[in-house]
Amino acid sequence: MKHQLPDGIDLYYELHGPETAEYTVLFLNGLSQSTLAWAAVAPAIAAGNRVVLLDLVCQGQSGIAEAYRNFDAHAADVHHLVQALGLDKVVLCGISYGSAVSQHILVNHPERFSGALLLSTFGHNTPIFEAIGNSWAAALRTGGYPLMFDVMLPTVLGENYFIKPFIPIETLKEARLQTGLNPESLMKLMMATDERKDYRHRLPEIKAPVHVIQGEMDILIPPKIAKEVADRIPGSQFTVLEGVGHTLNLEAIPQTIAAIKIFLEKLKR
Repeated sequence: MKHQLPDGIDLYYELHGPETAEYTVLFLNGLSQSTLAWAAVAPAIAAGNRVVLLDLVCQGQSGIAEAYRNFDAHAADVHHLVQALGLDKVVLCGISYGSAVSQHILVNHPERFSGALLLSTFGHNTPIFEAIGNSWAAALRTGGYPLMFDVMLPTVLGENYFIKPFIPIETLKEARLQTGLNPESLMKLMMATDERKDYRHRLPEIKAPVHVIQGEMDILIPPKIAKEVADRIPGSQFTVLEGVGHTLNLEAIPQTIAAIKIFLEKLKR
């Protein structure tokens, strides 16, 4: 389905699960992901809860903005959709880029959101994070997304995934290419990440329950960076998953499902 934002850009979204459910879980993708990234997670959550999958502007099937969308603008887009759908008691589950958007949502638009799971999250850009991002951008400019995929893979998947992949690497690459990733859109998402100011000082403003979950083998965002986020959000929970890297919605599917279910159970008590 498509939702038109105030500036005329369409936001693609999907609704799953019972309309009468008390809570809605809204999933937010990583940088180069689309709603398909949650294919192994969302059905288990939709069995008893309302689920919203969406592509942010410049992702997947959503429209493309003329200029890059900063994180406050992404947050406003998500809030606009949630308002239009009449949803409250929304729990965010964002990974990487989507986790940063989730932080901005909880700070700027707390009224309809009951909490968040922040997967592979960060509150600021470190020098190595920026260096990795520069290598992705250079690969994208030189060889398009196929080269960017090859360059980014070792930084977003843990070593164990290469040994025993849930989806073979070549199949994963083909699936990503078939989604029609737009190099211009990807570059705008990377620009938004580059231009994001250090957000750590805003995190204490978050009052909703938060669970920060990080992969032990995450090269792009090491656990200590995510722990800084957890330490600054009052009352938040922090978990490190052993033996996995950055892409938890692919590398740690059972753990992610379990964490969401436990989080929802605690809210319902």
